[in-house]
Parts: sequence; structure tokens; C-alpha cells
Amino acid sequence: MATTTSSAPRGCRSSLDYRYHRLCDLSEAWGIVLETLTGVGAVTSVAFMLALVVLISKVQDSNKRKLLPVQFLFLLGVLGIFGLTFAFIIRLDSSTGPTRFFLFGVLFALCFSCLLAHACNLTKLVRGRQALSLLMMLGLAVGLSLVQDIIAIEYLVLTMNRTNVAIFSELSAPRRNEDFVMLLIYVLFLMVLTFLTSCLTFFGSFTGWKRHGTHIFFTMLLSIACWVAWITLLLIPTPGPQWDDTILSTALVANGWIFLLFYIVPELRLLTEQQNPMDYPVEDALCKPQLMKQSYGVENRAYTQEEIARGQEEPGDTPYAPYSTHFQLQNRTPPKDFSIPRAHYDVSPYNDYKGRKDGS
Repeated sequence: MATTTSSAPRGCRSSLDYRYHRLCDLSEAWGIVLETLTGVGAVTSVAFMLALVVLISKVQDSNKRKLLPVQFLFLLGVLGIFGLTFAFIIRLDSSTGPTRFFLFGVLFALCFSCLLAHACNLTKLVRGRQALSLLMMLGLAVGLSLVQDIIAIEYLVLTMNRTNVAIFSELSAPRRNEDFVMLLIYVLFLMVLTFLTSCLTFFGSFTGWKRHGTHIFFTMLLSIACWVAWITLLLIPTPGPQWDDTILSTALVANGWIFLLFYIVPELRLLTEQQNPMDYPVEDALCKPQLMKQSYGVENRAYTQEEIARGQEEPGDTPYAPYSTHFQLQNRTPPKDFSIPRAHYDVSPYNDYKGRKDGS
């Protein structure tokens, strides 16, 4: 684009290139507003990254400490999302076109993959199972995000025919928008999968981990709503092609702040909490018999030894036997003898005495 001096908008220098007018044009205030929100979001993301590094030594729970690299990687993706917003505020050309089509899906795939790895780990912890290791969570997050990298690279190579980087600005607006949405099908799949996995974190015995699942659940719910809104506005012809960049840049800023406010902020608040023993199963729980009824507990405490003794002294009562079966023991009185006594005589001890010794 040629540089124009007479048509420079109010708020911009006359020597500024036409492509950057939205960064300072007072007549299109949406560019300045989004630029401000983007700058604040980027600074906040960097501050949270530094906070994670500082808080490593203060995290007492080992399972939360193992999650810090995944959350740091997540913040890198959020920082990239805020930085990508400038590529949509600046007008579409041969340099911003490939950047938009490549990084939009790659950055969101990285963020959603990190959330999915966290949700998978929570589904195990909330049921009292062994958590995923640090390398497994990192491998899951990076591996799932690399799929979108491959898809985006193949699309760029086939669309640009290796050298034509200006093809995106030459395409018609409806065709460009359709290709942009089709390129993000895998990211949409990751969103739905992460949302469903976060729902599974609500089913378990250890409720302390459900709070983390709630953070992921609301983050994904709002992200899905944001994506449905901008995809609908982008594909319908009502707003017009002149609003395409506004829609996409607004979606980036909104989703970036959703990640920060609904996931990172509450996670940092719970990060330094003391480890709760109720969030983990008892160490010898596997050694306890699972199919045998215990003969001790609340039932036996309800009956004291004095009540049992008092019940045995009173005839007709049914005392409680703590180690018996379901049959209850009863006190029985001795039977009464109604027979008529008869006279009898005692045998004299001298009847067999003969007055002599044996052997005489």
C-alpha cells in the first residue's frame, strides 16, 4: 500500500503507513480500545508467569507443583494470543495473512491442550487414583497441540503454492472466512473434548480437586460461547467484510481475558494452600477388607457396657451382643420342678464291713 499524507486520519501521523492507521485512528476507536486491552493482557500474562516461577518453592502439594510447567506453557499461549491481536488490528496483507492463518489455531490448540491435560489429571485425583507424572502431562499438552501445527503448515503450503504469500488478501472475503473456520476444526474438537473431560471431574469422592475442575469447566463454557459468537458473525453476510478484522480481534482479546480471569487467577489463589489430607486416600486403604462387615464403629458406641450389664440383670430384656449374628441372645430363667418328693433311705457305710482285714 502506498503511503498517503493527505488522507491520514485524526490521531495518526501523516507519514504513517496506511496499514497501521487502526492503531491510532480516533474515528475507529475499536482499534485503540483493543490495543489497550491487549497490552494490559500481555503485561498481566508476563506477571503471572513470573508469579509461577516465584511460587514454585512455596507450593506444598506435589501434584500442584507438577502442574506448574503445564500452566507456564498455557500462559505462553495466552501471551501469544494477545500478541496475535495486533495482526488483526493491522490490515490484511502479505505478512499478516500467513500469520493469522497459522498462529490463530496453533495458539488456541496449545491453550486447550494444556487445559485438557490438567482435566485428565483431575479425573484421576478426584477418584483417589495416582496422578499423571510431569512428563506425561507435558507430553499430552505438546503432543495434542502439534497436530494443529501440522494441519496449519500443510494448509499454508498448499494455499500459497509455496511462494505466493499475498494469496490471502487476494481471496474473496466469504472464501477467506470459510477457509479460516475450516482450518480450526481440530481446535473445535479439542474444545469439546476438554469441556466433556472437565465435566467428569465432578464425579469423585475427593471434593477438594473438584474446585480445579470447576475452573476448567467455566473457562471452556465461556470459550465455547465466544467461539460460537464470532464464527456465526464471521460466516453470515449481515455485518459485512469490513467488520471481519474487528470480529476476530475482539474474539482474541475476549478469549485471552477469559483464560486469565476464570482459570489462571483462581488457580494461583489455590496454589499455595496447605495440602489437605482429605484430598487423598488413606495409605493403607488397599489393605483393608472391602467385602467384610466391620464389627466396630458407630453401632457399638451406642451401647455401653453398663447398659448391657443392666439388661442382663432384668429378666425379659433382650441385651445387645456386639459380636453376634443377626440372632439376638435372650436371658432364660431356670425351669421349675413340680415333681412330688419321695422318701428314700441312706445306705449305711458299714454294710460291707466284716470285721477283718483283707488277706487275713
